Amino acid sequence: MKILIISDAWHPQLNGVVRTYEYLAEELVREGHEVKVIGPADFPFKIPMLGYAEIELVIGAYRRLAKMIDVEKPQHIHIATEGPLGLAGRRYCVKQKIPFTTSYHTQFPDYVAKRFGHYVPLLHGPTYFLAKRFVRWFHAPAGAVLVATPSLEAQLHDWGFKVPLLRFSRGVNLDLFFPGEKTLFSNLKKPIALYVGRIAIEKNLEDFLAMDWPGSKVLVGDGPSLPFLKNKYPDAHFAGKKTGAELAECYRSADVFVFPSRTDTFGIVLVEALASGLPVAAYDVTGPKDIVTDPSLGALHESDLGLAAREALKNGNAQTRSHHVKHNYTWENAARQFLGAIENYCV
Repeated sequence: MKILIISDAWHPQLNGVVRTYEYLAEELVREGHEVKVIGPADFPFKIPMLGYAEIELVIGAYRRLAKMIDVEKPQHIHIATEGPLGLAGRRYCVKQKIPFTTSYHTQFPDYVAKRFGHYVPLLHGPTYFLAKRFVRWFHAPAGAVLVATPSLEAQLHDWGFKVPLLRFSRGVNLDLFFPGEKTLFSNLKKPIALYVGRIAIEKNLEDFLAMDWPGSKVLVGDGPSLPFLKNKYPDAHFAGKKTGAELAECYRSADVFVFPSRTDTFGIVLVEALASGLPVAAYDVTGPKDIVTDPSLGALHESDLGLAAREALKNGNAQTRSHHVKHNYTWENAARQFLGAIENYCV
């Protein structure tokens, strides 16, 4: 099958959406399918996102995108994001009466409201309300919407989504992420609490940086909030962006993985951390509560991240967590779910 994925999040960006479709595409190609991803880099006119210059938003995408789709002649179109490219792809499919699938990757209303509210606090409530209506409208024509977890599915039902909601989990590269020797952070006070991800306002990192913790806090990643947070929290250790073997080494060398975000729908970094043997500490929200389902995997708390992190250190062991990931999160299974949505709802 020839599959076209349209995403506002793609190279050179580095985030969970990009990594999801990287790994998914590799698995689909391995199974004999042809996959092309269209992203912002394929378009000449872009502007930086407000407050996040690394993310570029395409301007006037429709005509060029329509020509690209006509040339590619895909057998299926999947729209990954609700940005300008996603809107252009949606418009094309609706206009041409072509069945398509979508995914709900980010808590879009929270994400948008937090960014606008950062600049004008009074806009937080109205922006959230309008963004929720927008995502319901955006996904309504899809044959199916792919969601990562049961709690996210329940949330979208509560929001009034009528389109079929189908499970689309994630996997881990177990050749890269596995328990092993702690080779880094030997000069830092133990235990090591680690965060991996974007250094941005929507990740709620000040809750991590301000939490009560007897050891050291290490943050791996880059983003627009990095200069501000480095200045405000000089005792924290900012390691910068890491990928591949360097990233895996950071996971293995920590003692607990802390995930302060309340706006993610899954969090690939959570299963990477578990695969590397780390317990996870997070808030009891969509994403973490679907992954941390047993005390051996970590601990969740409604409001006290430090308490969750200290509790997470008490139970389980590295091999138990790695074994759990191996049997519950594979890209082979994610690819089967993705193809099942196409075959059952878009053919």
